[in-house]
Amino acid sequence: MALAGIGLTGAWIARGEKRRLEAGKGAYLLIMRLAAPLPLASGRFRGETLPAGWHVYCGSANGPGGIRARAGRHFKRRKKRRWHIDWLTCAADDLFAICFPGGDECALAARLMETGAFAIPLPGFGSSDCKTCPSHLLRWIG
Repeated sequence: MALAGIGLTGAWIARGEKRRLEAGKGAYLLIMRLAAPLPLASGRFRGETLPAGWHVYCGSANGPGGIRARAGRHFKRRKKRRWHIDWLTCAADDLFAICFPGGDECALAARLMETGAFAIPLPGFGSSDCKTCPSHLLRWIG
């Protein structure tokens, strides 16, 4: 998945490398690989299935602890599943983050969609509080 070619550069930080995450506020991308389809079993998306493959979640971290706290939580395999994205991060075979200090999750999602290399697997996923984005979860289609 070539994100640098579309102007989204940054270090890919793997699960277990939490100390490398940015401490400030901003946005981040979670890049996840699902080896098998993932049936969702909770909330609004109960009964839906995400296809196997690479998925990108555009998130924001403007609260206490910033990106390190928020993305670091996503790296944990054992956690209380509070958000829909928790189901993916727990099931992901590969999980990476790219940090964008001062960045905006909606701008990241829009930039990725402009490339034509991403599709929306579940409208509204991760963007229930967003008035502009159809989803903050994208699937890489190449």
